[in-house]
Amino acid sequence: MTEQANSAGSREDSVIRVLLADDEQMIRHGVRVILQHAEGIEVVGEAANGAEALRLAAEHRPDVVLLDVRMPVLDGLAAVGPLVALDPGPQVVMLTTFGDEDNVIRALRAGAMGFLLKDDGPQELISAVRAAAVGDAVLSPGVTGSVIRRMLRGGSAGTGAAAPDRRVAGLTDREREVLVMLGAGLANLEIGSRLGIGVGTVKSHVGAILGKTGCESRVQAALLAHQAGLMS
Repeated sequence: MTEQANSAGSREDSVIRVLLADDEQMIRHGVRVILQHAEGIEVVGEAANGAEALRLAAEHRPDVVLLDVRMPVLDGLAAVGPLVALDPGPQVVMLTTFGDEDNVIRALRAGAMGFLLKDDGPQELISAVRAAAVGDAVLSPGVTGSVIRRMLRGGSAGTGAAAPDRRVAGLTDREREVLVMLGAGLANLEIGSRLGIGVGTVKSHVGAILGKTGCESRVQAALLAHQAGLMS
C-alpha cells in the first residue's frame, strides 16, 4: 500500500503517459486531440486491439491505458488482467460506448481503475486520466448508477454481513460527508474541492472509511452509502 501510494504521489508532479487502445481510428484520433491539449498528459502510443495494447504497454510503460471494451483479436475485458499484471502495471480506464452492467462489473473485478463512456465530455476524460494516474478510481456518472443497482440486486457485494446503518455508525461527520460523495461517484480531487481539503486528506478519509466499514474498494463504499440511506 505504501509503495503504491509513493508511486502515485510521484506521478502527480510528472507527465502522465497514456496509451490509447480502440479499434476505431477516428475514436483514437479524437481522444488523442483532447489529451494533447491537456497540460501534463502525453499520449505515448495507440493500439487497435487488446493484444497490441499489451505489446505497446510493455514497450512504453504508460501510467494509464484507455482501453475499449470491444476490439478484435483480444477484447478489452480480456486485456485488463494482463495489463495490470505488468511490472510496473498501468492504471486501466475502460472507455467505451457500452456501459451495460455486466461490462462494468467484469472490468472492475478484472482490475480496471475506472469506466468512462465515449459520450462523456472532454473534461471528464482529462479528469479521469489524472485521477487514475494517482490511483483514484473513477466511474462515469453514466455507469455509477448501473453498478449500484447491480450490486443492490445481488444483496451482499462482499461488504460484510452487518447491517449498513451499524457499519457506518462509527464514522465521523467528515467521513460521512466523504462517503456520500463516494456514493455520488466523485473522485478524490472533486471531493477535496467541494470540502475545501487536500487530496491527501481525502485519501486518508477514504482509507478510514474502508477500514471502519469493512469495504474493500471505493465501489463497495459507494454501495454502502446507498444501502445505509445516506444518499437521501
